[in-house]
Amino acid sequence: MSIDWDRRHCARKGHITYAPDEPRLRRELHADTALGTVWRCLRCGDFALGEPHGTGPADQAPLVPRGRALRDLFILRFLAVERVLRGLLIVLIAWAVWKFSNSQDAVHQLFQDDLTVFKPVAEHFHYDLDHSPVVDTIQKTFDYKKSTLRLAAGGLLLYAVIEIVEGFGLWWGKRWAEYLTVVATAAFLPIEIYELTEKISWFKIGTLVLNVLAVLYILVGKRLFGLRGGHAAFEAERRGASLLEVRESAGEGAGEGAGEGAGEGAGSPPKEPLPVRRRSPADTV
Repeated sequence: MSIDWDRRHCARKGHITYAPDEPRLRRELHADTALGTVWRCLRCGDFALGEPHGTGPADQAPLVPRGRALRDLFILRFLAVERVLRGLLIVLIAWAVWKFSNSQDAVHQLFQDDLTVFKPVAEHFHYDLDHSPVVDTIQKTFDYKKSTLRLAAGGLLLYAVIEIVEGFGLWWGKRWAEYLTVVATAAFLPIEIYELTEKISWFKIGTLVLNVLAVLYILVGKRLFGLRGGHAAFEAERRGASLLEVRESAGEGAGEGAGEGAGEGAGSPPKEPLPVRRRSPADTV
């Protein structure tokens, strides 16, 4: 079953109505009913009871995302949440590395003392702590210089900031955030692939697949770097999905053939009445 993204969004956020100055378009978007004046929502096409949210020339009407644009925004916001959560996690890791660099000697001594205490227990279960890969990895970290650890903490913090900025930009549907996401994510793909050659895990595979799909989806779907006509084609597609833009184009086409209002003639099928909805407090621009 397909999702009606327009009505789904209007049900959550409310309708957006607009009264254009052009008489023909105003008649297309306006009607009088027994309940009062109604205006057609620019997103879902339903009529909403009450005064319009805005008025003015048609070319100054708000560009309301509809259909595929709303679906794309939903996907971008899913990616935005993932980016912000990942960024916050990396901030915690960067903080831990920085704290470790400041108390490296104390942590090393504590680790050695605990290791000595647990050695008899490990030997009882025939586990050699002196040759354990996990213990070897931890001990190697104590050999790093404090400057190296602090540099690593700074790099992690910078990466976290990039992720968080990406997240907020994607949430608001900013085009610069889409470019940043594609470039930053693609730059780290070789590292993720290299990590899989070292050790394979389902988490690493899932992260790699998600990042590859995100790059391809944003790159192709948003027509970045000139793909599929670039930014001009993307804006034309977005404006073409606007209800007011569609109705204005259709009205101009009808006017060329039989004059203004010809679309309402006997040769056209009667329009189905659209539902009337009372305005709620959520109906804001």
